Amino acid sequence: MTTLVFGHKSPDTDSTGSPILWAWYLNEIQGGNAEAVLLGEPNTEAAFMLEKWDLPKPRIIEDVADDQPCVIVDTNNPAELPANINGADVQAIIDHHKLVGGLETKGPIDITVRPLACTATIMVDLMGDDAAKMPDWAKGAALTCILSDTLEFRSPTTTDHDRTVAEKLAADLGISISDYASDMFAAKSDVSAFSDAELLRMDSKEYGVGDTKFRVSVLETTAPDMVLNRKDSLMASMSDVAAEDGVDQVLLFVVDILNEEATLLVPNDLVKTVAEKSFGASVSGDAVVLPGIMSRKKQIIPNLAV
Repeated sequence: MTTLVFGHKSPDTDSTGSPILWAWYLNEIQGGNAEAVLLGEPNTEAAFMLEKWDLPKPRIIEDVADDQPCVIVDTNNPAELPANINGADVQAIIDHHKLVGGLETKGPIDITVRPLACTATIMVDLMGDDAAKMPDWAKGAALTCILSDTLEFRSPTTTDHDRTVAEKLAADLGISISDYASDMFAAKSDVSAFSDAELLRMDSKEYGVGDTKFRVSVLETTAPDMVLNRKDSLMASMSDVAAEDGVDQVLLFVVDILNEEATLLVPNDLVKTVAEKSFGASVSGDAVVLPGIMSRKKQIIPNLAV
């Protein structure tokens, strides 16, 4: 049976590229039968990566069948995975997030969770000498994932090892990191074709603080005004999205990549309290700038308080 390789729902660049990368490794190096799939439409930067490296978009699945062999990458959180994930035959997890708990497996599995900025970095390490056999498209996908997750090394999650791996991949491909990252971020920043609800779910994770459930959404951009000019309609859509998704509140952080800061939209007193208690912010309107806040994983989620 084919092994499915997938990342989290609302797939970003790493959750689109890393399944493709690992399926290549399982098939071409390990001699297996694997297929990369997605749990939703990829974001604009991930779509740029697919076009740039001439990669077909993996098919999108809604759920997994009982006993379906699969490898989970870029998450270990059941809330971000298919509803029947505990009925599937999970064979491995490759991730760089904290352990959440709740996954059940049919037996012992291979688990690799490392404190690096990107799943693709871990995969290059796991391949060892075989990483040199990656075709250019695979190196390009890995490079794109690393530059995306590190925001071209601006994110506080960036490690020296992520940078070293990215620089080696770029050198192999003859690519300027700064020029390529600029093209990536331009693609990520063009969100004009998306509805407000789609933007609120585009790069989003569910997270609970006590009895309060949040959808924590992050939009990373070099053109923050493109999003902030839609502030009123985005805030108006938050209640509908929250109700449909079974959460209490949507938190939207618009990360300005170049200025290295985030703007949090503040539609009500709950979010005002979150901004004040979580980030020590002083809120006087319907948005607040949070200097230096770049990473949901390292700076936003760990600090959330109500």
